[in-house]
Amino acid sequence: MKTLTLNIPETVDIDEKEARLLLASKLYEKGSLSLGQAADLAGYSKRIFMELLGNYEVSIFNYSEKELETEIANAQSYHF
Repeated sequence: MKTLTLNIPETVDIDEKEARLLLASKLYEKGSLSLGQAADLAGYSKRIFMELLGNYEVSIFNYSEKELETEIANAQSYHF
């Protein structure tokens, strides 16, 4: 794993835990990290990390519009 050191201005009220969560959330949103990898980076379980993503308006469903349309079409084809 890489180590990254950041110098953040004193005027920014953020601790290391929140900085990790912000970075992990953004990398997950971009598709650079899987949910499990992002949760590990942030220091949370997958379940807790998924709940916290909502605070940053990041969806746990990382589908493109086309992928989502395909999934909906597949779901509609099932008959119970």
